[in-house]
Parts: sequence; C-alpha cells; structure tokens
Amino acid sequence: MVRQIGQPGPRPTEPVQMRLSGNEGRVPGRHRRFSMLTLRILAPNVLALGVLVGGIFYLDQYRDLLLDDKVAALQSQAEVIAGALGESALTSSEDRRLDGEISARIIRRLVAPTLTRARLYMPSGDMLADSRQLIGAGRQVQLRYLAPADPSDHVVHFFNRIYDWLLPSLPRGPAFPRYQERLGRGLLDYPELTVAMGGEVGGAIRMLKNETLILTVAVPVQQLRRVVGALLLSADSVDIEEGLRNARLAILQASALALTVTVLMSFFLAGTIARPVRHLATAADRVRRWRGRRAQIPDLSRRHDEIGDLSVALHEMTEALYGRLDAIEVFAADVAHEIKNPLTSLRSALESIERTEDPNQKHHLMEVMAQDVRRMDRLISDISNASRIDTELAREESETVDLTALLQTLISMRQSATGTPGPRFELHVDTGDPVLIEGLPSRLGQVVDNLVGNALSFSPACGVIRLSLERQGEMAQLDVEDDGPGIASGQEEAIFQRFYSQRPPGETFGQHSGLGLSICRQIVEAHGGTITAGRRAELDGGARFTVRLPMP
Repeated sequence: MVRQIGQPGPRPTEPVQMRLSGNEGRVPGRHRRFSMLTLRILAPNVLALGVLVGGIFYLDQYRDLLLDDKVAALQSQAEVIAGALGESALTSSEDRRLDGEISARIIRRLVAPTLTRARLYMPSGDMLADSRQLIGAGRQVQLRYLAPADPSDHVVHFFNRIYDWLLPSLPRGPAFPRYQERLGRGLLDYPELTVAMGGEVGGAIRMLKNETLILTVAVPVQQLRRVVGALLLSADSVDIEEGLRNARLAILQASALALTVTVLMSFFLAGTIARPVRHLATAADRVRRWRGRRAQIPDLSRRHDEIGDLSVALHEMTEALYGRLDAIEVFAADVAHEIKNPLTSLRSALESIERTEDPNQKHHLMEVMAQDVRRMDRLISDISNASRIDTELAREESETVDLTALLQTLISMRQSATGTPGPRFELHVDTGDPVLIEGLPSRLGQVVDNLVGNALSFSPACGVIRLSLERQGEMAQLDVEDDGPGIASGQEEAIFQRFYSQRPPGETFGQHSGLGLSICRQIVEAHGGTITAGRRAELDGGARFTVRLPMP
C-alpha cells in the first residue's frame, strides 16, 4: 500500500497492526443462536395471522345476531301459544276468563317439544300455569350405550383447554341485569309482563351467575282485543353459547394449522435467505482479514434472484479488489525499479567525481547528475499524476464534453506553443453535428495531448499529424496518425504498459517516463471506452492510435 507524503507511518520499534473498530475478528450474527433475519421474517407473518385470528375470534356480532334470532323465534312461538289460549282456553261464563285446566293442557302440548319455559299470568298478576311444573308426567327413563372413546377426543380436549384459557381475555359484551329465580314473582318482577298486559309485546335479556343468558318474551293473551292474560316465554342461551364455542374452536383449530404452516414456511424462507447471506458475510470477512491467499466468494449465481446477484457482485468486487492490490504491488515494484536507475547513476557519478581531477570530466559528470535529477523529477511527477487519476475519476462529477471543440483547442495550443517548424496538424471531423460525450474535460484533454505529444516526438519535421473524429453507432471514434517509423510488430499492447519506453534515435535519454500511454488507457477505460494501437494501412507506415468512447 502506498503511503501518501506527509502522513505519519508506524514507529520503527512498534509492530504494524490492523486496528478494527470494536468488533475485531467477528462477523455479525455468526455467534447468535437464532438468526435475526429469521425472526424478522417470522414475526410479521405470525403477527399478521394473530391479528386476523383475533379479529375472527371476536364474534360478538355473530352472538348478537343469534340472540336476535332466538328472541324473534320466542316471540313467534309465544304469539302462537297466546293465540291458541285466546281461542280455546276461555271459560264459557259471561266474564270469559282463562280456564286453568284447559290452559295447562294447551301449554303442555305446545311447549313440550321445545326447551322453553312458559308461564301464564292473570291480569291480577297471579300465575295461572307454569310449564316447568306441567311437563314431566308420564316420561320414562331410557338407556343409551355410549360409543367407544375416539382418539381425536384428546385433540378436542386440548383445544378446549386452550379455549378456556383464552376465554377470560376476550372482550365482554354489554352487561345485562342479573336474573334471580324465586317463588311468587309477578308483574313487578317482570316489567315485560306489564307491557304485555297493556296489549304490547315485551322482552328482556338477563344473566345468570354462570354467565348464561335468560331470554324472556311476554305477549298478551287476547279475546276480541281484550287482554285476558299474559304469556311469558323464557329460554336460556346455552345452545347459542355452545354454537359460539364450536365456531371458535373450529377457528382455533384452523388457526393452529395455519400457524404451523406459517412458521414452517417462514423458517424455510429464512433458511433460503439467511444461510446464503451468512455464507457471503463469512466470505467477506475472510477477504477483509486477507492473509496472503485469495478468499473465494460462494458462487450463488444459479439462484437467479437478488442473493445470486449479490454473490456475483461480491465476486466481481473481490476480483477487482485483488486486481487492484496486484496492480498496486506491481506498480510499487516498477516505481522502485525506475527510481533505482537514476539513483544508481547519481551514486556512480558522485563516486567518480570524487576521484577525478579533470575539469572536463567533472563537468560531464555534473551534466549526468543534473540529467538524472531532471529524470527523477519528471518520473515522480508522472507517478504522482498517475496515482491521482483513479481518485479524481471517482470523486469529480462528469459533464458533457464537445470532442470537436476540445480537439480544435488542443491543436491550436500545440501550434502556438511550437516556435520551430515541425509537423503540421490536420483535423477531419466526419459529421456536422457536435460529438458529445460524458466525462471529465481535463482528463480527456490529457489523453489527446499525450497522443499528440507522442506523435510529435516520432514524426519528422516535414510530417503530418492527422486527427479524425467520426460517429460509429453509439460510439465516438478518434484516430491519431503520424508519419513516424510506426510500431514494431507484436508491440501493440506492450506500449501501453507502465514505464515502457521505445524512443526515436537521437532523443536524449530520460526525457520520457514511459507512463503517458499507460495513463491514456487508464483514463479511456475509466470513461467506458477503449484505446488501441497499430500501424497505418498506407505503405509509408506510421502509427495509428484509435480511441472509442461511448456517447450518451
């Protein structure tokens, strides 16, 4: 790793250590007993199911509907019985009162098939008949053998226990007045009887101590629109509570099955996500530790999902990281080698200048030393420039660049800077519209300037440097040609390597660092383009550099 100038390095007496922040050598989640991702997948699914089941389990509206239906049925039954009493249970005397024996017989016959209780009251408030006392005579005891125990009864018993545990926590319905059974209850105890004595239908709902409801309906017994008594029908809500319980138990059983499936599917889903993510995290941690050997990223590309895309991205990122580390290592070795050459020359010149007394020889050695210093200065400047390119390309924002205007400006600057006769420039643009690309103008200008400078150094004084720009589909192509000796066969790629130098005869050694074309390729590839080198197609030879850049 290259340390920037001015940054303090480690003390010589202290070992260099990698400092981590807080969680050294630890991959998050590796030592957890349960995967947090699994819990985060499981929790919303179970919570959503719980809310749904809780809403369905709360069946107060269903209960109220059953109560209304039962009250309506009681009222219909009471009206039928009251109609029968008004037609058939009256005495033949002039006052036309209800006959107790006939009324009892009618009530017994009509109420026996049902589970309701009927009580008949006189207008005075006295009770004339009660079905609880009338029904029961003549009944016989019957034996019925029970079926053998069903193994599923244990499951039902289990859900019954869960239901009994959940029942106290369920919301309660409206509070009803308490029902108390005692002898001699009359009109004052049942307000609905007073309503019935007035010729209307009355009803009430009361609650027993065991939370069972008692539903009562009072209807008038009339004869020629004259109220001769009131019939009070009452029934409990045991069948309603039983139906409600059965419905809730069915919901509870279905919810248990749904919960089991939800938990299993959540664990399966979490396993297909959490396990590969954990493997990728472990591999990334191995890359971070990096102890001299390459860590392999698991190949999950066959999944064809986002985790597969993540594994591919991590693999490519890791390969790019290793490639960058290798490039840094090679670059550092090349820099050390290139700097070592002028340093060796300087040391030799210093040793020689101390041993010679010849002024001419000393002057020559001083020129060699000055040349080596200039070479080192140029080399360090080019190395610093090359090392900043990646940072600038990553931080600076790109803008629209007109390549035609850029070429015209650079050619004009080159022509004005050349004081002596030299190669002339020719610019050919094969389009009337501006050729626009997205990039950094300064770096793109550096590419063109390096290519033109390279062509100037190889072209004869009477030569021509030709620049041509054209569109090719979605790419802009720039060709730079010269009349020099051209590129040796097989060296088309080697010339883009760092510190490669093959200069024309007669040029002073050390004037170029060999980084120009390498920097050009680095900049062009960072802009998504390509740069290639070759010989001109004409017989007179010459070099041709082709730059292709994508247009927006």
